[in-house]
Amino acid sequence: MQQRIQLIDVIRGLCLFGILLSNLLIFQYGMFGKDELDLFSVGTLDWIGYYFLKIFVEGSFMPIFAFLFGYGMVMMRQRSLENNQKPKRKLLRRFLFLMILGFLHATYIWDGDILLTYGMLGIILLVFVARKSKTILVWTIILLMIATATGYGTQDTESVDKQGIEQYISLTTEVKTLGSYTDILEHRQEADPFKIMGIPPEALLVALILMPFVTAPLFLFGMYAAKKEWFKKPDEQMKLYRASLIMIPVAICFKSIYFILPDIHWLGMLSALGANLLAMGYILFIAFIYQKMKYFPLFKGAANVGKLSLTNYLMQSVICTFIFYGYGLGLYGQLGVVYGIILGILVFSVQIVLSHYYLKKWKYGPFEYVLRCVTNWSLMRKNQTDQTYLRKSS
Repeated sequence: MQQRIQLIDVIRGLCLFGILLSNLLIFQYGMFGKDELDLFSVGTLDWIGYYFLKIFVEGSFMPIFAFLFGYGMVMMRQRSLENNQKPKRKLLRRFLFLMILGFLHATYIWDGDILLTYGMLGIILLVFVARKSKTILVWTIILLMIATATGYGTQDTESVDKQGIEQYISLTTEVKTLGSYTDILEHRQEADPFKIMGIPPEALLVALILMPFVTAPLFLFGMYAAKKEWFKKPDEQMKLYRASLIMIPVAICFKSIYFILPDIHWLGMLSALGANLLAMGYILFIAFIYQKMKYFPLFKGAANVGKLSLTNYLMQSVICTFIFYGYGLGLYGQLGVVYGIILGILVFSVQIVLSHYYLKKWKYGPFEYVLRCVTNWSLMRKNQTDQTYLRKSS
């Protein structure tokens, strides 16, 4: 029986923190407003915070989550084979459930969901789970090249109706600041931002087709890492982890230069490559530091958050929509980027504390428990659920 790898939980927990910081731009300013901060009242410090997030955070933590999805697929397959079970059926049920959960999350709580996309991508990439590591690595490189190509001219807004963008952002700000839950739900379902902004349907179709290619490389890279047994014997892999000391600075340069020279369209490809390269660098750097300081309290706290990653991810949406939307505190567009970062640190700190105490009593989070039941296609008997399955043995 394979043991749970603590380092993977640490990476997953820290990844959730990065995703929260990145998502706070969307929680505060909307999916389109986050790139039009000049329409909001932001100061110099907020602009500094904004570019910090764009370079060091945005686009580089979602791929880590994809990496962990791919890593987990291979680990689950290996466990299933050890138990004489059919792994593809289990994985298919798992990803279908994540798609359903993601759809509900995106529809009724927050439209920045990633579970639906990752569930769909997981099903598509099931064809790779039993492949050799060399095959997976080749496809990782191919898809990484495609993902890099999609970055060409990503800041080219000449074809977009600027007035339409301002109109949509203004409408969204009004609804999310003053609207009730029903108002925001109707706006989410009925407003057509692409039509308002003058984006042609063909462009949207191309974007939807290319979207899986943007996420797939790190997904496959996670599979490759699992097949190569990364993180199982970390003491023997320090040379690999040290590669992060080169990857991170190079990736930061790649992402930064596009903001310095935004009119040079091909630099968008460099930025797209930098986002994935930075994700890889972060993964290896966390592993490197973990080996040096594995008893550092932050790592223990992050591991606990990582063990409850699905529950904590969904709770971040509930907490932040309440803070920023009209049916809660109504702070949409008002807090500022820097205070948003501070808020993210506070929310994650609370999740560390709550996860610590929760795991003292329970083995699985509520959504992790349901996901596990669906994946294994079995429910514990009612009189056994609390004592045997959920509650930790004393």
